[in-house]
Amino acid sequence: MHHHGYLWVGAKERFDQEALRRPPHPEPPPAGCGPEPAQRYREVAAEFPTVDLPPLEIAYWLVKPRSLVRGTWDQAKDAAAWIGALVAEYAPRFASARERDLIDSVVLVGSVAARLESGGDVSLGFYLERPSYLSLAVVTCSPNRSKPELACPVGQGG
Repeated sequence: MHHHGYLWVGAKERFDQEALRRPPHPEPPPAGCGPEPAQRYREVAAEFPTVDLPPLEIAYWLVKPRSLVRGTWDQAKDAAAWIGALVAEYAPRFASARERDLIDSVVLVGSVAARLESGGDVSLGFYLERPSYLSLAVVTCSPNRSKPELACPVGQGG
């Protein structure tokens, strides 16, 4: 078991494009439904695997391009430390002063490590100023507990 880290920062309007954040339905729309649903299905089917937007289900990061992997760790504590460092780096930009004040990095890192050690995935999101959005995720791989059929994008230790 190992872990892959993902980071996305961007405009909230782009993050809100939910159609591109979910995998296409396994079956295309029926032939008689008209050109618009069929075209939209083709667009989502083509874009979902390549778009850098965070998927709604964390495990689907594994189908995204290898270039989006920001780190790979064999130890959960190392992946958790990466999350902690990024939260600390971005905290001054959090839109909510309350969130900035509530983040306890020691507790956060410990909680993330415990979740990863149990084979789970971790996803954190924060609204930033301007309005932007920060998405951090660490996905457990080989296999992923929620989607074991998804292949590892990098390989252990890579």
